[in-house]
Amino acid sequence: MILTQPFSRIWKIFDPRRVLVAQGIFLFSVALLIHFVVLSSAKYNWIDGPYAAPAAMAEALPPSRQ
Repeated sequence: MILTQPFSRIWKIFDPRRVLVAQGIFLFSVALLIHFVVLSSAKYNWIDGPYAAPAAMAEALPPSRQ
């Protein structure tokens, strides 16, 4: 026999709709954060490619004094 009484009490405290909406917003924001962190690395940037970051850094450097 499976006892479900202890687990059903939590939904008397929290509204299931608000919990699911809050969980969805939280997971979506974590997914965005992870994707932006991965895209900021040169190795895993699938949009610009692996060699775009060093070229962009070379253009951002000031010209050398001669």
